[in-house]
Amino acid sequence: MDPITDVFTAMRVDSLVYGRIELTAPWGLRFDKGDYACLGTVARGNAWLTVEGREQPIALAGGDCFCLFAQSHEYTLGHHPQALAANMEDVARTKCDGVIRHGGGGTLTTILGGKFTFDKPNSRPLVDLLPPFIHVTNDRVQALPLQQSLQLFAAEAAQSYLGSYLVLKRLGDILLLQLIREYVSSSTCLQTRWLRALSDPRIGGVLRSIHEKIEQPWTVGELASQAGMSRSAFALRFKEVVGETPLDYLTRWRVYRAAVLLKEGDRKLSEIANAVGYDSDGSFNKTFKRIVGVTPGEYRRAHDRVAPEPKPFCAEQA
Repeated sequence: MDPITDVFTAMRVDSLVYGRIELTAPWGLRFDKGDYACLGTVARGNAWLTVEGREQPIALAGGDCFCLFAQSHEYTLGHHPQALAANMEDVARTKCDGVIRHGGGGTLTTILGGKFTFDKPNSRPLVDLLPPFIHVTNDRVQALPLQQSLQLFAAEAAQSYLGSYLVLKRLGDILLLQLIREYVSSSTCLQTRWLRALSDPRIGGVLRSIHEKIEQPWTVGELASQAGMSRSAFALRFKEVVGETPLDYLTRWRVYRAAVLLKEGDRKLSEIANAVGYDSDGSFNKTFKRIVGVTPGEYRRAHDRVAPEPKPFCAEQA
């Protein structure tokens, strides 16, 4: 499995809240940090996106798509970069008809969007490896399958069809994947450290080897040989490019992969441990709990529960 596919596989939508947001100037919405992402498309009008820690706001035009990963940043959407912003959670309580209306009565901006929640281990690749936000302009959206998915999402969100629960949940996965795939194919993707590492002539090959053979008992020396470097030079270069040591990166991805396997099937814990490179159940349990916060068995039992159905924005979501 290649690194990009690993991120896509680890990323699973657990639940979503969806709806139509009608905003009239002046207006502003603040999205606080949390274990969720917000995906939206500007169906009408314009907006400005302000990202915590970024000096320049981003202009959003009609037809643009965006995705905000709220685990690491706060965001503000507004009719103007300096617009006063209300908390999105508070605004979402105001209506229960699937439509949120907010603002001062001026020029209308309409956003169709969804709030996607993840469990923490499955959301970590989004935080660690991808940018805090993804912006796809309307000239790129129109030529993408993404546009068709958005139209289908809009139709399902507008009506309560038989099976809409499953369709919207699956579309949540698809929309996020399509946005990330579009970002990866764009010229701006190398702005993130991990994606730069994938393009590094030596470190990139090592990352691909790790992901393709996650179960192999890799040592720093073996990984250095893959890169054609000395052990010390490789360890220094890997930390410089990726941001963590080779073995820390390997351990983290073994846990990510194990979390996916625990949710997807009924394989024995010992089999999953072996599949991600652990020949000792004790070592696997200890490492998994250190990174995730619970044991593999506890994690599996927690995810055996039925996931909540996606719902329209309404007061009950507070």
